[in-house]
Amino acid sequence: MRKISLLFINFLVVLLVSCENKKQEQASHDIDTITVVGENASGVSLEEVWSSDTTLKTPESVLFDEGRNVLYVSNVNGNPTDKDNNGFISKVKLDGTIENLEWVTGLSAPKGMGLYNNILYVTDIDKLVEIDAENGKIVKTHEIPGAGFLNDVFVTGDGVVYFSDSETNKIHKLENGTVSLFSDQNLDKPNGLFIKDNTLYLASMGSSDFKAIDLDTKKDTVLATGIGMGDGVEYVGSGDDFLVSDWEGGIYYISNGKSQKLIDSKEQNVNTADIEFIPSENLLLVPTFFRNKVVAYKLIK
Repeated sequence: MRKISLLFINFLVVLLVSCENKKQEQASHDIDTITVVGENASGVSLEEVWSSDTTLKTPESVLFDEGRNVLYVSNVNGNPTDKDNNGFISKVKLDGTIENLEWVTGLSAPKGMGLYNNILYVTDIDKLVEIDAENGKIVKTHEIPGAGFLNDVFVTGDGVVYFSDSETNKIHKLENGTVSLFSDQNLDKPNGLFIKDNTLYLASMGSSDFKAIDLDTKKDTVLATGIGMGDGVEYVGSGDDFLVSDWEGGIYYISNGKSQKLIDSKEQNVNTADIEFIPSENLLLVPTFFRNKVVAYKLIK
């Protein structure tokens, strides 16, 4: 078995200890579990809209399928590094109702997701899995040699799939059926990905920063620091404004190099994992990991 770096083992130990410490009674709608920071100087704030029930099992990521008007939620359902075949993908309606809890099974610890031409791409520890979005069947699996903790996914408009490996400090891409290395430069537990205007935006768990990477030159520019264990990245549809989540419990609004916290739930032990944003609805979707639910917020600005 391939050795895992000492730093990453320490991270996993903290993760698993947290899992045990965070087992507490859940409610299907517990508005007090997450602290929404009041309106800040920019006039940006979040207002809770709904909260799903807690039948989800360690939800890590949310993805909106506009064509089918449904949300996909990846459920780790166990240790995020165990090949236990317990993981699954759920279908959730836009009002938070669970439509199909175990829509896709046969996964171990699914995390990031991306969609292109009816194919749902999902990372699963050391594999990138292709799923037919029509029927929920796994149609292809890409084994990634040497991978340790494949995490977020972003698919470009022309179908190139980018995905991060938070353990080996790499970002890979799948293009025309072939997986190759995009970058392993200046990366410290890379996680959340978003691509816009030939620029890859990245949130990292290790360096706790948010940076922009030129897709051609690979040159990177740090846009914000101090974001904790950077997880999800979403563009809010105007200017250079982004929402970035901190896995330990925080949502940041980043605009023109300024970072402002909209949610602070670290003290309540409520995680904020790989987020999704629907611009047409100004709706932010937050998977809460150990709390086993997804919470939706209206972005007000």
